[in-house]
Amino acid sequence: MKTYSAKPADVERRWYVIDAEGLVLGRLASFIANRLRGKHKPYYTPHIDCGDHIIVVNAEKVALTGRKREQKIYWRHTGYPGGIKGERAGDILDGRFPERVIYKAVERMISKGPLRKQIMKKLHVYRGPDHPHQAQKPEPIDFPALNRKNRVEEL
Repeated sequence: MKTYSAKPADVERRWYVIDAEGLVLGRLASFIANRLRGKHKPYYTPHIDCGDHIIVVNAEKVALTGRKREQKIYWRHTGYPGGIKGERAGDILDGRFPERVIYKAVERMISKGPLRKQIMKKLHVYRGPDHPHQAQKPEPIDFPALNRKNRVEEL
């Protein structure tokens, strides 16, 4: 019995769309990272990009549990001595580019290596309900139906 190793030509990519409104950020990012990597497919091969394209809409309406909106800080460095800067998750979600919160959460769940850049190109995040990928006929994924904890219930 030989172990099957997928070739890049054998990989079949599909397009999926997820509405992030009211969904828990960490659970959503974990699900997306697995789909982008291709680990849900039976012919997954570690050194080949086997994943699908994922479109995320309504990125500004993603939910953070607890007090993460005020307490979670995204750090970056300018490159100069003493140039560390931090921005709260709530400020990013209310700012110009709220899709960066989802993008960063997914990016940090994918291992660093040669495939990371190639994998992240298949993630398409948009702040509103519209996206320009209608021609690819993306299939909707009902993420909240997979587990009741995936959605934050409004009180």
